[in-house]
Amino acid sequence: MSILPTLFAQKSWANNELFNQLATVTAPEHASQLHAAIRTLNHIYVVDRIFRAHLLGEPHGYTATNTDATPTLGELHFAAAETDAWYEQYSAALTPSQLQESICFQFTDGDAGRMTREEMLAHIITHGAYHRGNVGQILKSMSVAPPRDLLTKFLHVREPGRRSVE
Repeated sequence: MSILPTLFAQKSWANNELFNQLATVTAPEHASQLHAAIRTLNHIYVVDRIFRAHLLGEPHGYTATNTDATPTLGELHFAAAETDAWYEQYSAALTPSQLQESICFQFTDGDAGRMTREEMLAHIITHGAYHRGNVGQILKSMSVAPPRDLLTKFLHVREPGRRSVE
């Protein structure tokens, strides 16, 4: 059994926690940091959408790994949650042989690429975690504690029985 569905469930949870924490930042003096955080989260979302298209063999329509316009935090939260749900369902439905299937694609800069489905999904997990960490640092710069983005915390929140010692 693959760990990927659990990792995508944790990604969905961590993204939601981070979006909710960012929504508490309302001070005008933090507008530039909030904008930077939203741009970073939008980059995660765009890359998630690009790789979703690669996995499906569809065009994605992006020419870069971020958009010119910056969505609102609420718009982005909704769109990212939809994409996160897709990845949760997609990763749970794949067979071991499908995970090993190699897919050719083009990066937004025009370079050719080839990765297995499993490698693409691992990229989405690690890429998102890396940039959520960047947003966590932005929150710290505003003296706001970022949510704890940990697999261990997610597992214990999702399954509190894991806290009991038998």
